[in-house]
Amino acid sequence: MPEMPEVQGLVDFLAERATGVAVTKATVANIAALKTYDPPIEALKGATITGAARHGKFVDLSTDAGVHLIFHLAKAGWLRWYEQLPSTVIRPGKTPIALRVGLDDGAGFDLTEAGTKKSLAVYAVRDPHDVPGIARLGPDPLGDGFTRDAFAGLLAGRRTQIKGVLRDQSILAGVGNAYSDEILHAAKMSPYALAASLDGDEVTRLYVALRETLADAVAQASGKPPADLKDAKRRGMAVHGRRGQACPVCGDEVRSVFFADNSLEYCPTCQTAGKLLADRRLSRLLK
Repeated sequence: MPEMPEVQGLVDFLAERATGVAVTKATVANIAALKTYDPPIEALKGATITGAARHGKFVDLSTDAGVHLIFHLAKAGWLRWYEQLPSTVIRPGKTPIALRVGLDDGAGFDLTEAGTKKSLAVYAVRDPHDVPGIARLGPDPLGDGFTRDAFAGLLAGRRTQIKGVLRDQSILAGVGNAYSDEILHAAKMSPYALAASLDGDEVTRLYVALRETLADAVAQASGKPPADLKDAKRRGMAVHGRRGQACPVCGDEVRSVFFADNSLEYCPTCQTAGKLLADRRLSRLLK
């Protein structure tokens, strides 16, 4: 799933490449992806893109027509950019393309989604906060006002595992499964630690890991075209997606815990004092 750094990379690319360019088409190929009807998606045609912004994992393209094109790429979605938009006819139901946007300089992009579970979402709205997922977002962890004390306030009293807290978009905007693994590894903290149980030093360590991990990943994504962002993300991971490989810090084997539709990765030596966490996929408890 694209998370804050990759989404910010897309936003930076679109801001540079599409600002000042008019929309010539916005063709929906998967009607289930379009979540709004007023204003109609056709209101984008003829409008000039005035900027690009990020809200958590949402991309927001503003226009001079007062309409925002907003999309969330979900777990398996992506943006495919073309300097020359293909002229092929999109056949609804027979393509991974959910939306095609054409620009008056000949360029454009497709929003695509792999797999059978379709969760990619597209919105045409007058105000970004008309999108429910944006309206309920928590603070951006890289925002100027996001202090260590503000972070501590979010954790206070939460008797839930810190992995889940980091991923909860209503608590923190933009962090998902991959970067929560990376942040917890950098903080040397178990994903099962309870948020409310962290002492002051642990909160500080986690806050620093959160900010530094995300800032480094955003910097790595900066300036890269959409086609290169996924590979850049994979190369930057220390534990996520690296089950069975050596931890780059201590050399121990990176382990996984499997759930219904995803997994988490961690280093036992760095994060759990050598303890192996329960493997939910096999329903066994490891002591």
